[in-house]
Amino acid sequence: MSSSKITVSIVGASGYSGGEVLRLLLNHPHVAIKHVTSSKYNKMPVGVVHPNLRGSTKLTFSTIENLTNVDVMFVCLPNGISQTLMPNLMTKAKKVIDLGADFRLTSAESYEQWYGETHAEPKLIEKFTDGIAELNRDNIKQATHVACYGCEATCSILALYPLYKAGVLEPDKTIIEAKIGSSAAGASCGASTHHPERAGVMRSYKPTMHRHTAEIEQIMKVHMPDAFVSLSATAVEVVRGILVTAHVFLAPKHKDTNILKLYKDCYQDEPFVRIIVDKMGLYRVPEPKILSGTNFCDIGFEKDARSNRYVIMAALDNLGKGNAGQAVQAMNIMYGFDETNGLEFTGLHPV
Repeated sequence: MSSSKITVSIVGASGYSGGEVLRLLLNHPHVAIKHVTSSKYNKMPVGVVHPNLRGSTKLTFSTIENLTNVDVMFVCLPNGISQTLMPNLMTKAKKVIDLGADFRLTSAESYEQWYGETHAEPKLIEKFTDGIAELNRDNIKQATHVACYGCEATCSILALYPLYKAGVLEPDKTIIEAKIGSSAAGASCGASTHHPERAGVMRSYKPTMHRHTAEIEQIMKVHMPDAFVSLSATAVEVVRGILVTAHVFLAPKHKDTNILKLYKDCYQDEPFVRIIVDKMGLYRVPEPKILSGTNFCDIGFEKDARSNRYVIMAALDNLGKGNAGQAVQAMNIMYGFDETNGLEFTGLHPV
């Protein structure tokens, strides 16, 4: 590995995801940021949009047309946009990490089914590998193009992966409720994010057919081909954070499985997954509040004493491990850096 820094462009750097990538990379020991793009804020200092970065950088926004070649490009554009620009963007970077939804699913047919539109560049889909390090580290090491998974999907996948991998569940009885903060909706305003409509709500905005269902099933079907997931999403009045509560049922022949051992065996060497088994204190189960700004995913569980049901709980920062942190972690793996570089923040308490 060369001692010189790699050059980076962040496309769509004025959004929440792009701003979070920028925040993480400004203190990365092996990165030099060359471009941050925004058509809306062209030529403005990044601190105008991301006030937390005032005094941390002299970077100003530029447009995509001004991009020159770099080592790695983070693409932080709204769903449906990056696929139309990707052929050109690929010519501007040796490696591309896409944070949107356009290249997460492994087929154009699946994309059309869940997003209701034809994929603009179906031939490019196979070039991307998924960006969840804990499941796909070996492929990420060799990858030139990575697609980060969605925040609800990432949280749910990490929560359930050890159980599906071990094949101990009844495959068609997984029910997931995801509670999510407002930043997951992005920086653009809409009727549902207008403050008078958003404040104070606990809104079930997608009780069924949530798009991230496809990403979860895509992973789980590798281990259990008949896996079927039911996902519901609820908007709650926080800015950052996701809490996933999943109800799963052990198959009768696996009723005596040591669930804690499955999780420890799967994640014992992972720097950003923590299994919560505390018996004392206020935070005995995963809590998004204390994960704000971090790249951690906390996972806990409890068995229903009356049945073979387990309640699996997981929490993360939707802009951290659920998006920008996941992307930076993937970049670290791609370049052979220490996986925790740029991601060392431990969170705050109290907040």
